Amino acid sequence: MPRWLPRAMVLALALIAAFQLGSWAFHQLTGLLINILIAFFLALAVEPAVSRMSARGMRRGLATFLVFTGLTVAAAGFVTLLGSMLAGQIIKMVEGFPDYLDSLINWTNHTFHTELRRVDIQEGLLHSDWLRKYVQNSATGVLDVSAQVLGGLFQLLTVALFSFYFAADGPRLRRALCSVLPPARQAEVLRAWEIAVDKTGGYLYSRGLMALISGIAHYVLLQALGVPYAPVLGVWVGLVSQFIPTIGTYLAGALPMLIAFTVNPWYAVWVLVFVVVYQQFENYVLQPKLTARTVDIHPAVAFGSVVAGTALLGAVGALIAIPAVATLQAFLGAYVKRYAVTDDPRVHGHRSRGPGGPGMFTRVRRLWTGRRPGGAQRP
Repeated sequence: MPRWLPRAMVLALALIAAFQLGSWAFHQLTGLLINILIAFFLALAVEPAVSRMSARGMRRGLATFLVFTGLTVAAAGFVTLLGSMLAGQIIKMVEGFPDYLDSLINWTNHTFHTELRRVDIQEGLLHSDWLRKYVQNSATGVLDVSAQVLGGLFQLLTVALFSFYFAADGPRLRRALCSVLPPARQAEVLRAWEIAVDKTGGYLYSRGLMALISGIAHYVLLQALGVPYAPVLGVWVGLVSQFIPTIGTYLAGALPMLIAFTVNPWYAVWVLVFVVVYQQFENYVLQPKLTARTVDIHPAVAFGSVVAGTALLGAVGALIAIPAVATLQAFLGAYVKRYAVTDDPRVHGHRSRGPGGPGMFTRVRRLWTGRRPGGAQRP
């Protein structure tokens, strides 16, 4: 046996064990890494506000604390208003359920010539096996929902803590990263960091502006229809439609449609039509003009990045895909050499004319008008 073979076998086994250990550790820490990634992009988003306040003489930690406090207060106020609105609508629907049930029973008796009574239906529901199983499953589901809520709060706290540290210690983090790189690489890292801050901030700025426009438009419609809680519903539609990609508009429009249905079923139809029409206006008129100045990314590339981000990281990937791809595109664009484009008709989407004579369209037009190539009209 060669002397190097035992060492090679031990080295191969050690590499396999290290790979297995690293793979196991990566899968165990996937949730933490995703939270850190979200916190990093959140820190990039608040970096312009923190840097502006720090440049005016305020300590960076205090500026970061004030920015995060403002965001927390705004989010808590929105959640409180939305919760009170939903609670009021649920109470209203529960109180009006007997009337809805009576109208449904009367319609059924009149249409199908039956003799249903509300008392019989209520007794049948109270003594049914379906209701008993539903209550048992609900009791078990409460514990699962409570565990998910606690887990979500812990993840939110983790993201907030890491994003606070990233934003407050941003200069220290950049210095620590640049200290292990040569000067040429340091300039590239700082340039990439600056591009990431600009693109992330621009993305959130454009989304916030579109959320404001969408909220005002839907508020005007709901207020004109007399739907209750129109301001809160407008804020809900604006935020959800812009910060949940692709299906956010239709998901946000479901709640106003439900509230409008309790007022008048035809109002729900009007809300649905308005949501669809506004989505087309936003996709083809509003969004290209705003994102062209902030993110500067093609709509097809944006859609593909959202699909890829969703496949890799789920909802988190869909949310951070566009600023990440915009940052990568802007960073690579600085190192790609570009040349002047030749003035060829094919560049503009036209076919070049061959040496055999005029094009097909010209010949057809001459045949239709009855003119010869020289310009004289055919006898």
